Amino acid sequence: MKEVGLVPGISLYFPGVKVRKTQPIGKFDVACKWQRKYRGLSVKEGWFILTNLGSLNSAIAAYKKRMGIEESYLDYKSGGYYLEGTGLKGKRLMTLILLIAVAYSNAVMQGTTLEMKSVKKYIVRPKESKIKYQRRSTFGSGLDSQQWVTYKDKYTGAVQELMKLTPNKRHFYQRGMRAVTQIMPSS
Repeated sequence: MKEVGLVPGISLYFPGVKVRKTQPIGKFDVACKWQRKYRGLSVKEGWFILTNLGSLNSAIAAYKKRMGIEESYLDYKSGGYYLEGTGLKGKRLMTLILLIAVAYSNAVMQGTTLEMKSVKKYIVRPKESKIKYQRRSTFGSGLDSQQWVTYKDKYTGAVQELMKLTPNKRHFYQRGMRAVTQIMPSS
């Protein structure tokens, strides 16, 4: 694979390649892609994908879908619902997965709504100057927005008392409250 000549910005496709480590496994198509540098960011290595889909574009499109599946799997586990910590099996596990799927869909729809209303930046922690990637996923921002509504109801009095002590921060508070009012009708 090192001798293929894959460099950033190049995609290659090799049909009918014998794949082997010690003994030949069989013939596969090999799709290779190394994403070019984009907005100053570069990927450290390219993709080498064994496929039977018949074309480079089909293989790359299928693999990109896998990335979305990986992200949702992370959200189901340590990124939000902590499924691995339940210890459930059988029917109870399946019931919990069904409930998580419904809750996950709700959080993603809420996060998508935040992005469309352009209020995500008020709900989600801002990006740090040295970090180029998005701080929270659509799912994560949807979960955060649900917490904002809960906290608004619970802590409004205390926050208003704090605003009396620091009037120079009032405009940040008002922006956040406008964002919360835009969230509430859809939650």
